[in-house]
Amino acid sequence: MSISAKISRFHFPRDKEGIAIRIIWLFHLCAMVGVTLGFFDFFIQKTILNLSVSFSLLVWVFPINSSKKILAASLCFLVGMVVEYLGVNYGFLFGEYSYGLNLGPKIQGVPWLIGINWAMLIFITGAISNKFKISKYAKVIIGAFLMILLDFLMEASAPVFDFWEFKGGDVPLQNYVSWFLISLGLHGAFQFLEVKGDFRFCLNLYLCQIIFFSYFFLYNSL
Repeated sequence: MSISAKISRFHFPRDKEGIAIRIIWLFHLCAMVGVTLGFFDFFIQKTILNLSVSFSLLVWVFPINSSKKILAASLCFLVGMVVEYLGVNYGFLFGEYSYGLNLGPKIQGVPWLIGINWAMLIFITGAISNKFKISKYAKVIIGAFLMILLDFLMEASAPVFDFWEFKGGDVPLQNYVSWFLISLGLHGAFQFLEVKGDFRFCLNLYLCQIIFFSYFFLYNSL
């Protein structure tokens, strides 16, 4: 068998969706293994890179390439930044908390990557909810619940990873209530604008984060 024939058996992805999916799994799984093996600082400090790559791939694969999609992403980013600003500086909506160092540069105490993350999470949970043959109102609710599930898992690891931490160490109920209500509003806008995008990539990115934070939810509880 020729070398080229042997290489072809590995079925390297030629489509951008396949390439992007493999990249996000590689990043998340490497971080899980690396932190577990003791390289905590090295991998957690690469969170900025991980989020930046994930969002860039979303823009490429979703794709975010029309005025309507750019409007939706900008709205999610701006709303995310504003509500986080109110939370960090006034204890409004989520409770009293502050951001650490591992999410990068901040604007008035809020990492700009948090606004990017709000947009990314709304888009991927919105794409997942769009897969269901149900009303737009039901899709909005499903999208918001997907957001809450991920937030619940993230909260356990956020202080350990120096992402953010609530005063006193306990996550208040109002954090989840506010997350849900804000997510409802943003998913309402997502559905109103009828944003459509790549389902498989969005599902894989969501599952990457669910598995990543579920693993460390259990790991940090031991």
